[in-house]
Amino acid sequence: MSPAIALASLPLVVTLLVRYRHYFRLLMRTVLLRSLRDCLSGLRIEERAFSYVLTHALPGDPGHILTTLDHWSSHFEYLGHMGPVKGQILMQLVEEKAPACVLELGTYCGYSTLLIAHILPPGSRLLTVEQDPRTAAVAEKVIRLAGFDEHTVELIVGSSEKVIPCLRAQHQLSQADLVLLAHRPRYYLQDLQLLEAHALLPAGATVLADHVLFPGAPRFLQYAKSCGHYHCRLHHTGLLDFPTIKDGIAQLTYAGPG
Repeated sequence: MSPAIALASLPLVVTLLVRYRHYFRLLMRTVLLRSLRDCLSGLRIEERAFSYVLTHALPGDPGHILTTLDHWSSHFEYLGHMGPVKGQILMQLVEEKAPACVLELGTYCGYSTLLIAHILPPGSRLLTVEQDPRTAAVAEKVIRLAGFDEHTVELIVGSSEKVIPCLRAQHQLSQADLVLLAHRPRYYLQDLQLLEAHALLPAGATVLADHVLFPGAPRFLQYAKSCGHYHCRLHHTGLLDFPTIKDGIAQLTYAGPG
C-alpha cells in the first residue's frame, strides 16, 4: 500500500476505531490478552478464576462465591459469565416458577448454576450440561465448594445434541419446567427442537436463552416467534462490563405441541 493510500485511509480507520472501540476492547480482553495469559500460565481463565475463588470465597456460601467471581471478572480478567444484571432476571424467574426440575445447557464456570441452585425449592433438581471436560472439571469444583451435592445439582459432561436424547433414560429427567440455554447461540435452535422432539418440555415450561442479541441467535428467535408454540418476551440488557454493547435474554413460555 502506498503512503498516499494509507494516509487517505487514516480518517476511516480512526472513525471505525472510535465507533467500535467497545468491541475492540472486548476483543482484546476475551481473545488476545486471554490467549497470552493462557500460554504464560498454562491454565485456562476458568482455572485461574477458581484459584482466586478458592483463596477468597467462603466455602458453602453460594452468594459469596458469586460475588467473588464478579470481582475477579471486573478487576482481573474478563470472565464472560452471566453477571448480576442478567442473574437477577434468572433468579426472579426461578423464584416465580419454583420449578421441580431445571435443565441448564452450558455450565461454563458454574456461575448461573449457583444462581439457580441456591434458590431452588427443597427437593428440586438441577441438571447442567457442559461439553468441555476441562471446563466441566472447574465447574464441578465450584458447585461442590458452594455446598451442593449430586442429588441437587448433577453435572453432565457431553455435547447437548448427544445428551438431550439420553436425559430421560440415563438421568431420570422426564420433563424440565425451566431450561436455560447458555452455551453457544448457534446451537440454540437445534437444542430447542431436540427438547420438543423428545417431549421434555411440559406445557407452561419456560425456556431462557442468553446472548440472543450478542453474538446473537436470529434463527432461534425467528423460530420461537413464528412456530406458534411459544409466547416470547425479550429482556434487553447490556453485555457484562460492556454496557454499551447491547444484548438480551429471550424468555419463551411453551404453549404445548398442538
